[in-house]
Amino acid sequence: MNLVKPLPSIAAGYRHTALLKSDGTVTAVGDNKYGQCDVSDWCDMITVAAGNAHTGNAHTIGLKSDGTVAAVGWNKYDQCDVSGWAGIVGVAAGWRRSVGLKWDGTVVAVGRNNEGQCNVSDWRDIVAVAAGDWHTVGLKTDSTVTIVGNNRYGQRNVSDWHDIVAIAAGYLHTIGLKSDGTMIAAGRNHEGQCDVSGWHNIVAIAAGCTHTIGLKSDGTVVAVGNNEHGQCDVSGWRGIQLSGN
Repeated sequence: MNLVKPLPSIAAGYRHTALLKSDGTVTAVGDNKYGQCDVSDWCDMITVAAGNAHTGNAHTIGLKSDGTVAAVGWNKYDQCDVSGWAGIVGVAAGWRRSVGLKWDGTVVAVGRNNEGQCNVSDWRDIVAVAAGDWHTVGLKTDSTVTIVGNNRYGQRNVSDWHDIVAIAAGYLHTIGLKSDGTMIAAGRNHEGQCDVSGWHNIVAIAAGCTHTIGLKSDGTVVAVGNNEHGQCDVSGWRGIQLSGN
C-alpha cells in the first residue's frame, strides 16, 4: 500500500515539537528525556503525532507511506509497541496511548487502558481519530462521533452530534467541526475551552490540554480557554493556511 505524498506538518507534545518535511523525513526539538525526539532516521513518513503528556512522559508517532507506524519515546504502557501495525491511514497520540486508523475503517490502540480508552476493537466505519488524555474519539462515515474512555466531565456526551467533519480532543474536552463551519464542544469547561458556540466559518480545529483553536476560512485564527502562557494570543495571526494549500 502506498499512501499520499507527505505534506509538511507539525505536531506539538507537552515539551517537544516534531516537524514532518516534504521529503518524508522528520525532525524534532525539545525535551528528549525519553527519546521522543529520536526521529533523525525516520523516512517515507506522511504524518506525525505527538503524545501530550503533562508529566513530560511523552512519545512521538510517525505514519509511513506503506501504512506501517514508527514510535519513539516513553513506553511504560507499551504505547510505542506499534511495529506490528499495518494498513494504517491515520494516527493519534494521547497521554500514554497510541491510536491507529486502518484503511478499512477499523481502529487499533495500545497503551494505558485504565479508563477503557483503548477499547476500540469493535469500531467500524471510522474516517478520523483523536486522542485526549483519557478518552479516544472516532469520526464515522455518517458524520457522527463515537467515544470511549473517561467521562468525568461529560466529554463523551456526543450521541446527538451530527454533520461533523473534523474532531479534536483535549485533556478532558472534545470538540467537533460541523459541515457548516460552526463548532460544538463537550466536556470540562473550567477555563472556557468549550466556549465555541459563536464561532463561524471554521475550516480546521485543534485542541490543547485546556484550550481550543479554530482556523477560519479567511486565514485568521480564534482561540478560547486557558491563556496562562499566552497560548490563546492569536488575534493578530493572518494568512494562515492548511498544509498544502
